[in-house]
Amino acid sequence: MTISPIAAKLDLGAELAKELSIEEAFSFTVAGHTISVDEGTVVSWAIILVMTVLALILTRNLKVEGEISRRQAILELVYEKGEDFFKNLMTPKTYDFIPWLMSMTLFIGISNMIGILAPSFFGIFKFENETAQEIFTALGSLKPPTKSMQVTAAMAITSIVIVEYANIRDKGLFGRIKAYTKPIWIITPINILELITKPLSLCMRLFGNVLAAFTIMELIKIVTRNTILPMVFSMYFDLFDGGLQAYIFVFLTSLYLAEATEEEEEEPKPKKDKKGRLKRKAKAN
Repeated sequence: MTISPIAAKLDLGAELAKELSIEEAFSFTVAGHTISVDEGTVVSWAIILVMTVLALILTRNLKVEGEISRRQAILELVYEKGEDFFKNLMTPKTYDFIPWLMSMTLFIGISNMIGILAPSFFGIFKFENETAQEIFTALGSLKPPTKSMQVTAAMAITSIVIVEYANIRDKGLFGRIKAYTKPIWIITPINILELITKPLSLCMRLFGNVLAAFTIMELIKIVTRNTILPMVFSMYFDLFDGGLQAYIFVFLTSLYLAEATEEEEEEPKPKKDKKGRLKRKAKAN
């Protein structure tokens, strides 16, 4: 049996559109207004729940003194490495944001890598128990929440709000407003525009790269289905690229925090004589 190129193209496009679509998970009505929750939001909540439960389990019975467990030693090592990384990028005034940056790194990384839970992997497992098979099928249908622009936009806006908070906390409200007029007042509109361009850049960069990687992986899965090739390509597109995008997001956020709290160098004021006139530098003979 042969398949015409046109039919194959249409089937490929339909399957890709289905995988890229963000469907509604459930909806409810509040004061006559219907609020719908899509699958990207539900997966985000699930990731947050799993991260919270794991954090509670891993941080139980930690010791300050005496002999510590191997689990605590590994946790302290990972935290110290992450802390050292961010301290090299940020100023001491923003060190208290490091735990939030680490949490954001884990959330974005897991969200990007969740695409590895695909039907092409779980399809090789067959269970006699219907419940187990349904669970594996559900896991295989998970889509990266960062593929949804509203998720990446929410994270970008959160990052910029924290950056502005750090800026106001350091310089004060009046000092932050005054900073818009520097170095000269004429570029004030450009400085104000950064409030839009920074979160937009964070949002679109993460969304675009995750969407591109997800699209390529879905094309590979569709074309090479029932083979082991998707598992090989997934090592790059889901794991490496997913981790890289999480790194870039928090790296830029930490730089924005450092920029917001860095000390400004004041220009030396010209010296004046007793009559209030500016002194001129003596010319060398």
